[in-house]
Amino acid sequence: MQSSTSTLIAIFVAAVLLFVVPLVTLTERNDNVVQENVKVIVEEFVTDIKNTGELTIEKYQDFENRLAATGNVYDIEMELQILDENPGKKTMQANYTKIGENVYYSEYTTQVLEKLNSGKITLKEGDLVYVGVANQNSTASQTLKSTFLSFANAGEEVITASSSGMVSVNGAK
Repeated sequence: MQSSTSTLIAIFVAAVLLFVVPLVTLTERNDNVVQENVKVIVEEFVTDIKNTGELTIEKYQDFENRLAATGNVYDIEMELQILDENPGKKTMQANYTKIGENVYYSEYTTQVLEKLNSGKITLKEGDLVYVGVANQNSTASQTLKSTFLSFANAGEEVITASSSGMVSVNGAK
């Protein structure tokens, strides 16, 4: 009787080692590839905004579509810090002879999306852009780990990326 019990345990361990471990490893690798792709997508989006000085609904929708193509659902956070130059002496960011300090005011995701729905957002040299994304759904790797290996990672964000920078040109009016 003891021989059959140890045989069953050995078969179970062999099944885990032959099937579950490679499957978990494969899905983790997939998460790593998706992570790198999302990082590139976010960086390209922010770089485009920095280099053109404008954000349109078409650019934002293309950004959302590229993220959705990875097979995950993402929470997108955006912040635009708009340069409010010293009202005492109007000059561009590159001129350092102005009096006083420049002040930034921030517009966050909901405000940005409201403005995008009514047209494009034109930025000027010196404005700051921040975009961050994080997955909302469980990836295949997370599901397998919680099912087979009893790892509890509920709510853990596996795929995240962010990028920021300063606008280098004045957008077209």
